[in-house]
Amino acid sequence: MLSKKQLFLLSTLFFISGMSGLTYQVAWQRALYSAFGSDVESVAIIVSAFMLGLGFGALGGGKIVDKYPNKALQFFCFSELGIGLFGLISYQLILFIGDIFVVYNIIVIAIVNFLLVLIPALLMGATLPILITYIAQFWKNIGQTTGHLYAINTFGAAIGAALTGFILFNYFNLHMVTIFAALGNFIVATLAYLFFNKSQIKNS
Repeated sequence: MLSKKQLFLLSTLFFISGMSGLTYQVAWQRALYSAFGSDVESVAIIVSAFMLGLGFGALGGGKIVDKYPNKALQFFCFSELGIGLFGLISYQLILFIGDIFVVYNIIVIAIVNFLLVLIPALLMGATLPILITYIAQFWKNIGQTTGHLYAINTFGAAIGAALTGFILFNYFNLHMVTIFAALGNFIVATLAYLFFNKSQIKNS
């Protein structure tokens, strides 16, 4: 069973994960604005890609972790690592893709950028059911587990959006902001593996 300290640490890591997710969303919206030159299209792409990615990511992550529940922690760390790696190059990648497709009409550009943002959004969506499966090995009340993690992650997302919009953008450029978010993912993946891998091995 997870101790209170372990549960607090895991909750803190998922809070950081939520912060990084919304930091990306706000930063990528501005990056897409640079490519499109219009807030309407960029906001529509970001919101659509995130909603679809979170939904299908949760569905896919849930099915995968149901087959391999003893690998839940590894799947979670892999997802966070994947998000962070994408985040590191995301700003330049969005601009690069925008330059390549600048000669195409706005529908083609929108589809390409939608698919680009969809990739990390799928990984973000997968983290919740994966982490629920992991904690459920120690905390048998699935309802409480789901509610606890969802609340923590949502609160982190709200804080991340506020900090990004009101503070980070005042001192750092878009590239640096996405790097900060990626560092958050790397911290989550590293600490989760280091502090919880032994617990999972003992209970597998």
